[in-house]
Amino acid sequence: MEYRQLGGSGFKVPVLCLGTGTFGGRGEFFQAWGGSDVAEATRLVDICLEAGLTMFDSADGYSGGAAEEILGQAIRGRRDQVIISTKGTFRAGPGPNDVGSSRFHLIRAVEGSLRRLGTDYIDLYQLHAFDAMTPVEEALQALDDLVRAGKIRYIGCSNFSGWHLMKSLAVSERYGWVRYVAHQAYYSLIGRDYEWELMPLALDQKVGAVVWSPLGWGRLTGKIRRGAPLPEVSRLRSQVAAAGGPPVDDEYLYRVVDALDAIAAETGKSVPQIAINWLLQRPSVATVIIGARNETQLRDNLGAVGWALTAEQMARLDAASAVTPPYPYWHQRGFKERNPPPV
Repeated sequence: MEYRQLGGSGFKVPVLCLGTGTFGGRGEFFQAWGGSDVAEATRLVDICLEAGLTMFDSADGYSGGAAEEILGQAIRGRRDQVIISTKGTFRAGPGPNDVGSSRFHLIRAVEGSLRRLGTDYIDLYQLHAFDAMTPVEEALQALDDLVRAGKIRYIGCSNFSGWHLMKSLAVSERYGWVRYVAHQAYYSLIGRDYEWELMPLALDQKVGAVVWSPLGWGRLTGKIRRGAPLPEVSRLRSQVAAAGGPPVDDEYLYRVVDALDAIAAETGKSVPQIAINWLLQRPSVATVIIGARNETQLRDNLGAVGWALTAEQMARLDAASAVTPPYPYWHQRGFKERNPPPV
């Protein structure tokens, strides 16, 4: 398993990370992802550790906290062998302060995650979304205090826009507070918006991409093709779960899947393995979060490492998934002499 620096920090993470959104399966949204109990989660953790995958990502909102609880039990007795990343900010209760990135909520959220995970520190703690109702200074000072208290080792954000992230980094620099070293962002062959502004920012400011939904919200599993019905087991069969993910035009999806199928035939690799391998060769990517309902899916995803697509295959996938970006990005592409693409 390859390890990479996490942004501008001295911390290394494996290029694959197991997401725990499939742990618990509470409520229609998460039931559509999966429903691993403690026994199955423990087996998945065992397989990951055998393969050198030591990083596990969760959130306090996954199955109402059950995912963190199950992960905590699955790693019991081997905390020193794993890297834990988790997230907070989304609503965690009915009260007016049970949501957001206020000092009040962040401290409570971290304490709750520590308790559910059965640990006294979190390796990477990320704000799950930007909170425009809380001053950036308040959120970052709270995170800085939690790092100084030893409850968090590194901090990151998730689903921020470019100005959200850049403003946060500037505030951290102004006050000498801990800075974001990771941005957990959606990025896939059928969702390349990350490349337009967030990728150049990440490279310039040394913020590592922690990629979520590398298979495009379950669309690049190799089971969805033109003219074929949805597979019997798919999160896309749930209207609630499907609505919670990124929209994708069908013809665009099929064009990308056709390219993936062709390269799968050439390489003998599966469609998910190719889609993940493509991401691992993209600039700024530190680690890709894989999800697995079961051992079979996990082992297939683990097969995405240890080899590399050729430059020609990468170019074909790039071409198949290319879209015209919005302004001002399409305009900047016309001035490549001074605005070269990220490398």
